[in-house]
Formats: sequence, C-alpha cells, structure tokens
Amino acid sequence: MQTTGHFTVARWDERIIGADEHPKLAHASITNTFTGGIEATDVACEYTLVYSGDLTGAFTGMQLVRGALDGRKGSFAVQERGHFGADGKIRSTFEVVPGSGTDELAGLRGTGEYTAEHGVPAVPFTFDYELG
Repeated sequence: MQTTGHFTVARWDERIIGADEHPKLAHASITNTFTGGIEATDVACEYTLVYSGDLTGAFTGMQLVRGALDGRKGSFAVQERGHFGADGKIRSTFEVVPGSGTDELAGLRGTGEYTAEHGVPAVPFTFDYELG
C-alpha cells in the first residue's frame, strides 16, 4: 500500500558538537506534525548532521511516530538518511525500524521518501508499507 501526506517542523533545536569549522558535526532535536496518510502530532525526531559546507551536508536520524496510519492507530519508529545541498533542497529516505510497530500497526514494514525545500513549511512525503 502507499500513502502520502505532509509534515511540518514544529520545533528545531540544533547545536554544534566539537569544532565550529567544516566539516562540522551537529545534533538536532526536532518535533514534527504529520497530516494526511499519517496523522500524528508531537513526533519526536533526533538527527546527527555533518556539514561539509555552510549549506551542504548529510544526516541520519530516528523518528518516533505515535498516531494513526491510514486510520490504524499505534506507533512505529523510522530510521532516516539524507543529504542537503546548496540548491536549498533536503532529500531523505526512511525505513520502518523492524519490530517497532504497536497496536493496530504491529508487524508494520515500509519505506518512504521526501524532498524538502528551505523556506517551505509543509513537506510532502510518500510512504509504501505492508502490515502483517
């Protein structure tokens, strides 16, 4: 099955770890809100970022979603991997952490992706998944 929707960043707290020169390492704690195929508020996300330049780099992260997926209630975690470039776009793929689905989402498997643009608050996503 495939579902789509949008998420918006409700909070972004980032701090540099170590030296403030390139490449530099940072940690970000984020709160997202999802609408559409995934309905969830106060979604916790933690990222580790490496800046290779002022506007370029890569990141990995974990996100914990508690809410509903196409009307089925429960929670699940996703692992993200992505990069960002001087073109102002952030590209990411994500995958459900095996065994993390609960309640009506037990046995959830799936992958998804999104492309965000700096300054655009609503980020569209696609998510292909299976239950069972």
